Amino acid sequence: MFKRSSPAFAPAKFLLSAFVVLTLGGCQTNGVEDVTGALGARAEAKAEAKPDARPDLDALRERYRAKPSDPAIALAYGKALRDTGQRAQAVAVLEQAVLNSPQNKALLAGYGRALADNGNFQQAFDVLGRAHSPEDPDWRILSAQGAALDQLGRNEEAQQYYASALKIVPDEPQVLSNLGLSYMLQNNLPRAEQVLGRAHQRNQNDVRIRANLALVLGLQGRQAEAEILVKADLPPDRAAAKVTALRELLAKKQQRAER
Repeated sequence: MFKRSSPAFAPAKFLLSAFVVLTLGGCQTNGVEDVTGALGARAEAKAEAKPDARPDLDALRERYRAKPSDPAIALAYGKALRDTGQRAQAVAVLEQAVLNSPQNKALLAGYGRALADNGNFQQAFDVLGRAHSPEDPDWRILSAQGAALDQLGRNEEAQQYYASALKIVPDEPQVLSNLGLSYMLQNNLPRAEQVLGRAHQRNQNDVRIRANLALVLGLQGRQAEAEILVKADLPPDRAAAKVTALRELLAKKQQRAER
Protein backbone atom coordinates (compact mmCIF):
# COMPACT_ATOMS: atom_id res chain seq x y z
CA MET A 1 0.00 0.00 0.00
CA PHE A 2 1.26 3.49 -0.84
CA LYS A 3 2.04 5.78 2.06
CA ARG A 4 0.56 9.21 2.47
CA SER A 5 3.09 12.02 2.39
CA SER A 6 3.14 15.38 4.07
CA PRO A 7 1.49 18.48 2.52
CA ALA A 8 3.33 20.27 -0.25
CA PHE A 9 5.73 23.14 0.38
CA ALA A 10 3.47 26.18 0.56
CA PRO A 11 5.29 28.85 -1.50
CA ALA A 12 5.91 26.47 -4.40
CA LYS A 13 2.31 25.31 -4.23
CA PHE A 14 1.10 28.92 -4.39
CA LEU A 15 2.94 29.49 -7.63
CA LEU A 16 1.99 26.17 -9.13
CA SER A 17 -1.69 26.75 -8.57
CA ALA A 18 -1.44 29.64 -11.00
CA PHE A 19 0.88 28.19 -13.56
CA VAL A 20 1.58 24.51 -14.06
CA VAL A 21 -0.19 21.72 -15.87
CA LEU A 22 -0.86 18.27 -14.64
CA THR A 23 -1.82 15.71 -17.21
CA LEU A 24 -5.01 13.98 -16.17
CA GLY A 25 -4.93 11.10 -18.58
CA GLY A 26 -4.49 13.24 -21.66
CA CYS A 27 -6.60 16.25 -20.71
CA GLN A 28 -4.47 19.35 -20.43
CA THR A 29 -4.84 23.08 -20.65
CA ASN A 30 -2.62 25.18 -22.87
CA GLY A 31 -0.14 27.98 -22.62
CA VAL A 32 1.50 29.81 -19.74
CA GLU A 33 -0.68 32.66 -18.57
CA ASP A 34 -3.87 30.64 -18.98
CA VAL A 35 -2.71 27.33 -17.54
CA THR A 36 -5.49 26.02 -15.30
CA GLY A 37 -4.68 22.38 -14.63
CA ALA A 38 -3.77 23.68 -11.21
CA LEU A 39 -1.92 21.82 -8.51
CA GLY A 40 -3.64 22.60 -5.25
CA ALA A 41 -6.47 24.71 -6.67
CA ARG A 42 -9.56 24.25 -8.78
CA ALA A 43 -9.19 25.29 -12.39
CA GLU A 44 -10.68 28.74 -12.78
CA ALA A 45 -10.70 29.44 -16.50
CA LYS A 46 -12.71 27.49 -19.02
CA ALA A 47 -10.91 25.75 -21.82
CA GLU A 48 -11.16 27.59 -25.10
CA ALA A 49 -13.35 25.69 -27.52
CA LYS A 50 -12.11 24.88 -30.98
CA PRO A 51 -13.91 26.76 -33.76
CA ASP A 52 -15.67 23.59 -34.91
CA ALA A 53 -16.41 22.23 -31.43
CA ARG A 54 -19.92 23.68 -31.04
CA PRO A 55 -21.56 21.79 -33.96
CA ASP A 56 -20.01 18.54 -32.72
CA LEU A 57 -21.22 19.24 -29.20
CA ASP A 58 -24.74 20.00 -30.40
CA ALA A 59 -24.85 16.78 -32.40
CA LEU A 60 -23.57 14.75 -29.45
CA ARG A 61 -26.13 16.37 -27.17
CA GLU A 62 -28.94 15.26 -29.46
CA ARG A 63 -27.53 11.73 -29.66
CA TYR A 64 -27.21 11.61 -25.87
CA ARG A 65 -30.80 12.77 -25.37
CA ALA A 66 -31.99 10.10 -27.77
CA LYS A 67 -29.97 7.29 -26.11
CA PRO A 68 -28.80 8.42 -22.65
CA SER A 69 -28.03 4.86 -21.57
CA ASP A 70 -25.53 4.21 -24.38
CA PRO A 71 -22.07 4.20 -22.71
CA ALA A 72 -20.16 5.17 -25.86
CA ILE A 73 -22.39 8.16 -26.53
CA ALA A 74 -22.28 9.30 -22.91
CA LEU A 75 -18.49 9.03 -22.89
CA ALA A 76 -18.14 11.02 -26.11
CA TYR A 77 -20.59 13.66 -24.91
CA GLY A 78 -18.85 13.95 -21.55
CA LYS A 79 -15.48 14.39 -23.26
CA ALA A 80 -16.91 17.08 -25.54
CA LEU A 81 -18.29 18.92 -22.51
CA ARG A 82 -14.87 18.75 -20.83
CA ASP A 83 -13.14 19.96 -23.99
CA THR A 84 -15.40 23.03 -24.08
CA GLY A 85 -14.91 23.86 -20.41
CA GLN A 86 -18.32 22.66 -19.20
CA ARG A 87 -16.86 20.69 -16.32
CA ALA A 88 -19.85 20.42 -13.99
CA GLN A 89 -22.07 19.26 -16.86
CA ALA A 90 -19.49 16.65 -17.84
CA VAL A 91 -19.46 15.31 -14.28
CA ALA A 92 -23.27 15.09 -14.23
CA VAL A 93 -23.45 13.25 -17.56
CA LEU A 94 -20.71 10.77 -16.71
CA GLU A 95 -21.97 10.21 -13.19
CA GLN A 96 -25.33 9.12 -14.57
CA ALA A 97 -23.63 6.94 -17.16
CA VAL A 98 -21.60 5.20 -14.43
CA LEU A 99 -24.76 4.61 -12.40
CA ASN A 100 -26.23 2.90 -15.47
CA SER A 101 -23.05 0.91 -16.22
CA PRO A 102 -21.05 0.66 -12.98
CA GLN A 103 -18.57 -1.92 -14.31
CA ASN A 104 -17.64 -0.03 -17.48
CA LYS A 105 -13.94 0.78 -17.10
CA ALA A 106 -13.87 3.38 -19.87
CA LEU A 107 -16.78 5.26 -18.29
CA LEU A 108 -15.16 5.12 -14.87
CA ALA A 109 -11.92 6.51 -16.31
CA GLY A 110 -13.77 9.33 -18.07
CA TYR A 111 -15.78 10.10 -14.95
CA GLY A 112 -12.62 10.21 -12.83
CA ARG A 113 -10.96 12.66 -15.18
CA ALA A 114 -14.07 14.84 -15.26
CA LEU A 115 -14.14 14.91 -11.45
CA ALA A 116 -10.49 15.99 -11.41
CA ASP A 117 -11.21 18.72 -13.96
CA ASN A 118 -13.96 19.94 -11.64
CA GLY A 119 -11.73 20.02 -8.56
CA ASN A 120 -13.09 16.87 -6.88
CA PHE A 121 -9.66 15.33 -6.42
CA GLN A 122 -10.27 12.74 -3.70
CA GLN A 123 -13.37 11.44 -5.46
CA ALA A 124 -11.47 11.44 -8.75
CA PHE A 125 -8.70 9.34 -7.23
CA ASP A 126 -11.20 6.84 -5.84
CA VAL A 127 -13.12 6.52 -9.10
CA LEU A 128 -9.94 6.16 -11.15
CA GLY A 129 -8.96 3.32 -8.84
CA ARG A 130 -12.16 1.52 -9.79
CA ALA A 131 -11.28 2.03 -13.46
CA HIS A 132 -7.89 0.41 -13.08
CA SER A 133 -7.16 -3.30 -13.10
CA PRO A 134 -3.80 -4.57 -11.76
CA GLU A 135 -4.06 -7.46 -14.20
CA ASP A 136 -4.24 -5.04 -17.13
CA PRO A 137 -2.54 -1.83 -15.92
CA ASP A 138 -3.17 1.42 -17.76
CA TRP A 139 -0.38 3.98 -17.50
CA ARG A 140 -2.76 6.84 -18.28
CA ILE A 141 -4.93 6.02 -15.29
CA LEU A 142 -1.91 5.57 -13.03
CA SER A 143 -0.60 8.97 -14.09
CA ALA A 144 -4.03 10.55 -13.59
CA GLN A 145 -4.21 9.05 -10.10
CA GLY A 146 -0.80 10.51 -9.36
CA ALA A 147 -1.97 13.91 -10.57
CA ALA A 148 -5.00 13.76 -8.28
CA LEU A 149 -2.79 12.83 -5.33
CA ASP A 150 -0.50 15.78 -6.07
CA GLN A 151 -3.56 18.01 -5.99
CA LEU A 152 -4.26 16.63 -2.52
CA GLY A 153 -0.71 17.35 -1.33
CA ARG A 154 0.24 13.68 -1.23
CA ASN A 155 3.36 14.09 -3.34
CA GLU A 156 5.43 11.10 -2.30
CA GLU A 157 2.49 8.79 -2.88
CA ALA A 158 1.85 10.44 -6.24
CA GLN A 159 5.44 9.81 -7.27
CA GLN A 160 4.98 6.10 -6.67
CA TYR A 161 2.06 6.09 -9.10
CA TYR A 162 4.16 7.88 -11.70
CA ALA A 163 6.91 5.33 -11.16
CA SER A 164 4.42 2.53 -11.81
CA ALA A 165 3.27 4.25 -14.99
CA LEU A 166 6.87 4.67 -16.18
CA LYS A 167 7.47 0.95 -15.76
CA ILE A 168 4.83 0.46 -18.46
CA VAL A 169 5.89 3.35 -20.71
CA PRO A 170 9.49 4.33 -19.90
CA ASP A 171 10.26 8.00 -20.61
CA GLU A 172 6.66 8.86 -21.55
CA PRO A 173 6.73 12.71 -21.66
CA GLN A 174 3.30 13.20 -20.08
CA VAL A 175 4.20 11.08 -17.07
CA LEU A 176 7.64 12.66 -16.75
CA SER A 177 6.04 16.10 -16.83
CA ASN A 178 3.71 15.20 -13.97
CA LEU A 179 6.57 13.68 -12.01
CA GLY A 180 8.67 16.80 -12.47
CA LEU A 181 5.83 18.98 -11.21
CA SER A 182 5.44 16.73 -8.20
CA TYR A 183 9.09 17.33 -7.31
CA MET A 184 8.53 21.03 -7.86
CA LEU A 185 5.72 20.97 -5.31
CA GLN A 186 8.18 19.56 -2.81
CA ASN A 187 10.55 22.43 -3.65
CA ASN A 188 13.05 19.91 -5.02
CA LEU A 189 13.87 22.15 -7.95
CA PRO A 190 17.04 20.44 -9.24
CA ARG A 191 15.23 17.09 -9.42
CA ALA A 192 12.22 18.77 -11.03
CA GLU A 193 14.46 20.35 -13.67
CA GLN A 194 16.13 17.02 -14.41
CA VAL A 195 12.85 15.19 -14.94
CA LEU A 196 11.15 17.99 -16.88
CA GLY A 197 14.29 18.28 -19.01
CA ARG A 198 13.90 14.61 -19.94
CA ALA A 199 10.26 15.20 -20.80
CA HIS A 200 11.20 18.18 -22.96
CA GLN A 201 13.90 16.21 -24.78
CA ARG A 202 11.33 13.55 -25.72
CA ASN A 203 8.66 16.01 -26.84
CA GLN A 204 10.09 19.43 -27.63
CA ASN A 205 6.88 20.55 -29.32
CA ASP A 206 4.69 20.31 -26.21
CA VAL A 207 4.14 23.88 -25.03
CA ARG A 208 2.88 22.68 -21.64
CA ILE A 209 6.09 20.82 -20.87
CA ARG A 210 8.10 23.85 -22.00
CA ALA A 211 6.05 26.11 -19.73
CA ASN A 212 6.58 23.87 -16.74
CA LEU A 213 10.32 23.58 -17.38
CA ALA A 214 10.50 27.35 -17.79
CA LEU A 215 8.91 27.85 -14.39
CA VAL A 216 11.43 25.54 -12.74
CA LEU A 217 14.30 27.44 -14.35
CA GLY A 218 12.81 30.75 -13.31
CA LEU A 219 12.34 29.60 -9.73
CA GLN A 220 16.08 28.83 -9.67
CA GLY A 221 16.92 32.36 -10.80
CA ARG A 222 17.64 31.44 -14.44
CA GLN A 223 15.06 33.78 -15.92
CA ALA A 224 16.80 34.32 -19.27
CA GLU A 225 16.78 30.58 -19.99
CA ALA A 226 13.15 30.39 -18.87
CA GLU A 227 12.07 33.16 -21.22
CA ILE A 228 13.78 31.52 -24.20
CA LEU A 229 11.72 28.38 -23.58
CA VAL A 230 8.49 30.30 -23.08
CA LYS A 231 8.90 32.25 -26.33
CA ALA A 232 9.80 29.26 -28.52
CA ASP A 233 7.71 28.89 -31.69
CA LEU A 234 5.25 31.63 -30.72
CA PRO A 235 4.20 34.81 -32.55
CA PRO A 236 5.77 37.91 -30.97
CA ASP A 237 2.56 39.13 -29.29
CA ARG A 238 1.82 35.78 -27.63
CA ALA A 239 5.45 35.32 -26.66
CA ALA A 240 5.48 38.73 -24.98
CA ALA A 241 2.30 37.94 -23.06
CA LYS A 242 3.68 34.65 -21.80
CA VAL A 243 6.97 36.20 -20.74
CA THR A 244 5.02 38.86 -18.84
CA ALA A 245 3.01 36.15 -17.08
CA LEU A 246 6.19 34.31 -16.12
CA ARG A 247 7.78 37.47 -14.74
CA GLU A 248 4.68 38.25 -12.69
CA LEU A 249 4.66 34.78 -11.16
CA LEU A 250 8.34 34.94 -10.29
CA ALA A 251 7.81 38.39 -8.78
CA LYS A 252 5.04 36.99 -6.57
CA LYS A 253 7.40 34.25 -5.45
CA GLN A 254 10.04 36.85 -4.52
CA GLN A 255 7.50 38.96 -2.61
CA ARG A 256 6.37 35.95 -0.58
CA ALA A 257 9.97 34.97 0.15
CA GLU A 258 10.67 38.45 1.55
CA ARG A 259 7.73 38.42 3.97
